[in-house]
Amino acid sequence: MIMLSIIFIVAGLFFLIVAAVGVIRLPDVFSRSHAVSLTDSLGASLMLVGLALHEGLSINTLKILVVLALLYILNPVIAHATIRAALRAGVKPWEKETP
Repeated sequence: MIMLSIIFIVAGLFFLIVAAVGVIRLPDVFSRSHAVSLTDSLGASLMLVGLALHEGLSINTLKILVVLALLYILNPVIAHATIRAALRAGVKPWEKETP
């Protein structure tokens, strides 16, 4: 069980690192939000599942699962609100410069 939880946690860390690299490398708020919302959901979910497996059957596992459910509900809402605020502020999507 410990090995399975370690696998989930390491996989979650990988996706969270990919999300951080996406924030640094991508050109505008729209592509950054897209990359982060996808990889952040998966990375955090895998980490929380790994923590729940590591914790075993306890009240802490229930708390972790509640956080996981809230993550699935709130992450798309936060990404949508960020993009909508950027559009309302007049931010234009990045376009590749043509020579």
